Amino acid sequence: MNSSPGSNAHCPSRGLSFAIIAIIYALATLVFLLSYRWMERAYASPLLALFVADVVATVFIWHCGVMCKNVSVYDPYWSVAPPLMLTFWLGIEGYNMPSLLLLAAVWIWAFRLTGNWAYTFQGLHAEDWRYTRYRQNRNPFYFQLINLFGLNLVPTLQVFVAMLPALLLPEQAAEANPLSWVALAVCLGAVTIELVADIQRHRFVRWRTSRDEILKTGLWRHGRHPNYFGEISFWWGVWLMYVSVYGIACRPWLVVAPISMTALFLFISIPMMERRQLAIKPAYADYRKRTRRLI
Repeated sequence: MNSSPGSNAHCPSRGLSFAIIAIIYALATLVFLLSYRWMERAYASPLLALFVADVVATVFIWHCGVMCKNVSVYDPYWSVAPPLMLTFWLGIEGYNMPSLLLLAAVWIWAFRLTGNWAYTFQGLHAEDWRYTRYRQNRNPFYFQLINLFGLNLVPTLQVFVAMLPALLLPEQAAEANPLSWVALAVCLGAVTIELVADIQRHRFVRWRTSRDEILKTGLWRHGRHPNYFGEISFWWGVWLMYVSVYGIACRPWLVVAPISMTALFLFISIPMMERRQLAIKPAYADYRKRTRRLI
């Protein structure tokens, strides 16, 4: 994390920052519900209404981030929106056993990811280094365009697309079958990998003696990004749960959901992270040559 341009001695404490974030997201949930009801009254399809409500809530979060001078206000949205949205959706559209299994997996995934964010959250005085880089390299007007569309709306669209197999899952009554349990195991196994990778990374950061040190033990000995491997695997598990009920032949285009999430990490997140590691850690180049990208 880096200091935001808006940081100063009067910035709220970490505890107060948590309270502000909680209020922002409570209001965003209200904005989401009101937007959905408005779209519903406009006779929009439920799925379209859900998407529009998701976008409107994202714009609200973006506005709050602008007010706080911190793009990282959006960060919890990635993990908070999916379980709430899926719970809301199943309450409207109904559910079957596979969808309930997946809902449990999504909530477990969300608790892990939100917990990791909370653990690393320093307060509203700090902003993720990736956002700060964009902010420093562009004038304020163009930065806010990138902020709204590239840093807020694109991730929201990405997650909504990845959630489509879960949203379309309860269309008909269905019981869990062996493949459904395999899909659940994939999701839970992915979350476990992420959790273990997080714990190992946090312990490393706490006990390292130099910022030049590289984490290359545990899961990180077998892959440079085991946390991303877990995240990618989770979304393939979500898609597999849909396949367990309807088969691959039904809506084959839905495979774009996990593929798009895989592409996000392979072509954007990982290269960006590795460029930074190569720039600040001289030994990372050797570690990169000897260690697989994922696992």
